[in-house]
Amino acid sequence: MADELELLRRANPVPSADPRFGDRPLDQHAERRLDLLLHDGERRLDRLPRGGERRPSPRHLRRWTWGLGSVAAACVVVLTLMFSGSATAPAVAAPRPLVVEAGSAPVPLDRIADRAAAAGDSLRLVQGTHLQAWSLAMTSGPGARPPVTLPEERLVRWQADGSHTELVVATDPRRPGKPVVTDADPVPRTVEDGHVLSRRTYPPSWSDAPPVARPPHDAVRLRAYLDEIDRTGPLDTPGLLDAVAGLLDNWTLGTRENAALVRILADAQGLRPAGAVTDRLGRAGQAYVYDDRAHSVRRMLVLDPDTGAVLGLEETVTRDDPEFGVKSGDVLSYRAWMR
Repeated sequence: MADELELLRRANPVPSADPRFGDRPLDQHAERRLDLLLHDGERRLDRLPRGGERRPSPRHLRRWTWGLGSVAAACVVVLTLMFSGSATAPAVAAPRPLVVEAGSAPVPLDRIADRAAAAGDSLRLVQGTHLQAWSLAMTSGPGARPPVTLPEERLVRWQADGSHTELVVATDPRRPGKPVVTDADPVPRTVEDGHVLSRRTYPPSWSDAPPVARPPHDAVRLRAYLDEIDRTGPLDTPGLLDAVAGLLDNWTLGTRENAALVRILADAQGLRPAGAVTDRLGRAGQAYVYDDRAHSVRRMLVLDPDTGAVLGLEETVTRDDPEFGVKSGDVLSYRAWMR
């Protein structure tokens, strides 16, 4: 039995944990094919020997019944692929929005900035980043695929000569070892956990423009630096959060830069403290929320309460959008930065 199970596992192109084929009714084509298989099985049982003739042992019957179920499951897989088309996006559970801990006391950004400033130079500025990201891939119009969440990890390291490397891997720490959905190809597909999506080396760059240029560690100059990253006009709160993400996608900030950044965030209009939260990598943080009503998005910034380091930035839909198949509460993207 063990050998047969192993052979079937190798022959089955769909992982057992693949969410596309679990907990849902069969479509009409799969039901018809399964009905044919079951009736064919009854005819085979009717032809078994009668009376004193030898009958199959219970062990053989169990094996045959189990084999019929495996064939039916395989037919469901094949029929699903045939009638849905190879372009159908693999389904994947979208991450739920982060939830602020009930009863937790919100911490003002000024207090976080004071804590970061008191830490001195315990953390140093490093060029490069280590990022875990989730993003929602969406299409619209006739034949649009359902939204799928694409998780990946990105590691950027700079060398002394000004060159840098970028490694992008398909992985999801919420589901270690499980298949990961990627859109590295034109059509989203599943790959093994840890699959390398890209590995690139870039030649030396001597740019003195943000975000490649070294960020300053005082609030006034850092705000001008962020304004140059955004370049869309006056640096409002949505633009500021976008510029912060652009900065952190290139640099891992030190203690002084964190303190300056939190001072800037403390002056951002509409960015309010919400309370304690545990981020997607299991780290304790303080949440700060901005309701972007113009784009129907809620943005949540998660900071380390002791160092002021930005741990994550989440964007959540606040209004249903049938055209793209998203509903209020769906997570559009989440970035988690690490040292």
